[in-house]
Amino acid sequence: MNPQNTKRSLKYLCEKKVPVFLWGPPGIGKSSIVAQIAKEQDIAFVDLRLSLLDPTDLRGIPFFDTTNSTALWAPPAFLPDGKEKKGILFLDELNTAAPMVQASAYQLILDRKIGEYTLPDGWSIIAAGNRESDKGVVFRMAAPLANRFVHLEMEVDVESWKIWAADTQLDPSIIGFISNRRDALFTFETSPDSRAFATPRTWEYVHEILSSCPDEDLLLPLISGAIGEDLAAAFLAFRSVDLPDIDAILEGSCEEVPSEASALHLLCSSLSIRVDDTTSSKKLNNLVLYSLKMPKEFAVMLISDLRQRKIELDHIESWTLWMKQCNHLLH
Repeated sequence: MNPQNTKRSLKYLCEKKVPVFLWGPPGIGKSSIVAQIAKEQDIAFVDLRLSLLDPTDLRGIPFFDTTNSTALWAPPAFLPDGKEKKGILFLDELNTAAPMVQASAYQLILDRKIGEYTLPDGWSIIAAGNRESDKGVVFRMAAPLANRFVHLEMEVDVESWKIWAADTQLDPSIIGFISNRRDALFTFETSPDSRAFATPRTWEYVHEILSSCPDEDLLLPLISGAIGEDLAAAFLAFRSVDLPDIDAILEGSCEEVPSEASALHLLCSSLSIRVDDTTSSKKLNNLVLYSLKMPKEFAVMLISDLRQRKIELDHIESWTLWMKQCNHLLH
């Protein structure tokens, strides 16, 4: 299931308080998607890394109630206390937690309570973990626990990632490179012996590295530490291509069109990321006209990216001309 469909599915299941287990390889954004849902719905979000907990951490510490001469369990402070009426309790790395911790989580997931603690009514539970095939340390989930979840498997999807990357203003050279090298978004399964490999998460690290403007001689070792040396060298070579002036294109004063495919990929990403809901009709019109000077497959790539980001083009003067020349190439 691609990230967009995963997110849509989680919203429905959270609304009905159905426990969900989200499976997927490392670094593809499982926890980020859950945090996004909470942020968009303006509800609380508690992220528990169960692999860092002991069984007593979740159940709480027993103490003696001298008034009633009984033993009680003091609930942990990190669990929702009811002050926030709605929220998501995210149990991350559930299947990397020790079996005793999983057993403690079982009652919380099954009965929405553990010891003296009860999860507030407005809260839903989502758990996540890596697959056994992902070469991490995982413990097989007991069948009774597994049966208490709806299981969703999230996969890497380049098109969904490109929409997210453009919306979050990721460096356009990264988007352009992955548009050109779709296999470069996720290399975990093809780099089993490498300490550094590409995932959506490590490409975010590359963005942060570029944003920090390090000395030129540090770029290769820093980016290699995020995505691996071979991919880092290919990315930096891609990034070194010369592009026409983006502002001149949007102002309608640029006629230059690159001939190399790598430059065209980077140019499409740079143009797409520059456009948003506030871009004037005049600039959009100039952009559409410029796209008609590009090879047709790149004109379609650029316009498709804009349409996926909900940028309206139907009202642009040159749109009829673009549709006449390129509509038959749209899928």
